[in-house]
Amino acid sequence: MKINAVTAALGLASPAQALLRFGCAKLTIQRLDPLVTPGQNPSPHLHQIIGGNSFNVSMPHPEHDLPSLSTCTSCQFTEDFSNYWTAVLYFRARNGTYKRVPQIAQAGMEGTQGGMVVYYMSDALFDTAQKSTVTAFKPGFRMLIGEASYTTRDQARDFRQLTYTCMENQASRSPESIGFPKTPCKLGIMANHRFPTCWDGVNLDTPNHRDHVAYPETGTFESGGRCPSTHPVKIPQILLETVWDTSAFNKKEDWPADGSQPFCWSSGDCSGFGSHADYVFGWKGDTLQKAMDGHTYVSAPMLKTQSIAEQNKCVAKEMVKENFDGWLKALPGGGGMPMA
Repeated sequence: MKINAVTAALGLASPAQALLRFGCAKLTIQRLDPLVTPGQNPSPHLHQIIGGNSFNVSMPHPEHDLPSLSTCTSCQFTEDFSNYWTAVLYFRARNGTYKRVPQIAQAGMEGTQGGMVVYYMSDALFDTAQKSTVTAFKPGFRMLIGEASYTTRDQARDFRQLTYTCMENQASRSPESIGFPKTPCKLGIMANHRFPTCWDGVNLDTPNHRDHVAYPETGTFESGGRCPSTHPVKIPQILLETVWDTSAFNKKEDWPADGSQPFCWSSGDCSGFGSHADYVFGWKGDTLQKAMDGHTYVSAPMLKTQSIAEQNKCVAKEMVKENFDGWLKALPGGGGMPMA
């Protein structure tokens, strides 16, 4: 899937300097993955999805145009019909049964049902100037960060900035760990998914959903590293923050007898190194470019917003009928370690 050279050149000529931060409510929780396993119903493991309600089993470009097919979005900005999704977190009890971990809204977004907080940045989160030039994504753009099958630290080195924060309170943002926290977290566990920030300027997608994007040559997005010559176009940093409310599972007597941490992704990974997230661009028209051109920090007066109540009302149709709540003998799809 490619974008023509003229369009790419126009994108390069359009500077954008801004930081957007907004909440998105849960759109649906289903065992579907139109990026990795398009057309497969159900997919191997469970995902939590936010964004436009045209999310479906298969979403080919250009046939599946999210802004025109969606009638609502679970995100604060009504022009954003993109879809974002991650795996779902489960607690594994000492007897081997699993229970889905609920989510908690961040401060100022109370009342949001599940979901995540989404960032689009030109520079580091703490940099209020946001001076760097970035190019907004194009229709049909999609990408994947992380690998669900990874279970070791060495494997996880393939990706940068996929981390966890053991939250003492709503203000907690450090320290960050690469694997799951080893001790109980008073408020919960925040999963941080930071996507690559360099694009080849041609391909909207690639077979593995990764090769068209890259990390800076050195360091990270926050450290101002230069994009490699193979991927010269600097795109916004997308950061997803999901706060999993693990407070109900903090009793050490409920944790594994060997003292290891008890949380697992719905993919079956209990190390935390299999953290992953998917993105399918779906902003209406050129609204994202205009917002990034707005030189704003967090606020975006050029975009339309909706209330949390309206966000909560936006849901996708149920396409997989299965139980993923309550105490389960195995993870949905059969992943993880079965009950003894």
